[in-house]
Amino acid sequence: MAGQATRATAELDRSGAVYEVLQYTVEEKVGEGYGEAVARAIGMVSDRVFKTLVAEVDDEVLVAVVPVARRLSTKKLAHAVGGKRCSLASPATAERDTGYVPGGISPFGRRKRQRLFLDSSALRYETIAVSGGRRGLQLELAPATLLEVADGVSADIADD
Repeated sequence: MAGQATRATAELDRSGAVYEVLQYTVEEKVGEGYGEAVARAIGMVSDRVFKTLVAEVDDEVLVAVVPVARRLSTKKLAHAVGGKRCSLASPATAERDTGYVPGGISPFGRRKRQRLFLDSSALRYETIAVSGGRRGLQLELAPATLLEVADGVSADIADD
């Protein structure tokens, strides 16, 4: 993995997890349509490519992993957590708490260990792709591996 190592890949390596590194290049800027461009670049349907978002439920910062083609349902995430109010964290909060820049936030190797929720749609697939900790790097792995290594739970948290 020389030249590709990130905190995310280091955490996966320490855990002994099986994963594949997928490198890509896209012209799109981070924002609307970026995730779909990543999915095209790695040759995967967008339902199997997941984005990592940072949200705040009541006063707790959490991580939510949802398909790139769908939006996080703040109502569903709040319900899954047992909270009332939910909103996306600011980019500054997300970067401070994860240590990653938006567009490169990984479920692995985060600076702080927030609770992690993976949208249950991921469980339909043998493998999914998530950020490897920097733009241009995706990791393909089994959803069960993500949940185990990131100490996450599966819940219905994406809008239909």
